[in-house]
Amino acid sequence: MVFTDEEREIRRERAARAVALLEELYPGAQCSLIYKKPHELMIAARLSAQCTDARVNIVTKELFAKYRTVEDFAKADQADIERIIMPCGLYKTKAASIIGMCRKIMDDHGGELPDTLEKLTTLPGIGRKTANLLMGDVFGKPAYVCDTHCIRICGRLGLTTSKDPLKTENELRELLAPEKSSNFCHRLVMFGRDVCKAQKPRCEECILAGICVNNQT
Repeated sequence: MVFTDEEREIRRERAARAVALLEELYPGAQCSLIYKKPHELMIAARLSAQCTDARVNIVTKELFAKYRTVEDFAKADQADIERIIMPCGLYKTKAASIIGMCRKIMDDHGGELPDTLEKLTTLPGIGRKTANLLMGDVFGKPAYVCDTHCIRICGRLGLTTSKDPLKTENELRELLAPEKSSNFCHRLVMFGRDVCKAQKPRCEECILAGICVNNQT
């Protein structure tokens, strides 16, 4: 969709207002996945596909206690990984990609997570959503984690026009201050769980109601 300069400015102002309001509502913004090391966030994010973060955090307690380094995972027995992560679902595919991504990190990156989207997305099982999460939370760089909450809420606010994650990411890059982008996406997850739900959003108590296009139609 092509916007006029005036329409772009209106959307930027609306985005800035949404950022400010969510900062007030959620002063602390952080990923709900529990991790201590960069590779642990990568693995936890892979496990979170079609699984709740709460369940992932339970499973990774045992997983990260047994396998402590990228090298440990690269050398791991897949059947053992499958056994531990089974409650997360899709455990065979996830176990294979966890071992594969860690082997590639060892072989191609000296055991350290690469720090660009392009390199991160070459790792098995790592798409742009997880790569953006790592860019923001591990490397402190601008990041646009376009999960279902982000896509839904930004669409309702009239900030974005597509339900496609990559298109949404590209639209948000034009609207958000880079230094605000990562935490804004974390706050959207929190807000999506608390208020702007997929079904029966609680519009009557929404602090974004005044700038929500969906609320005004």
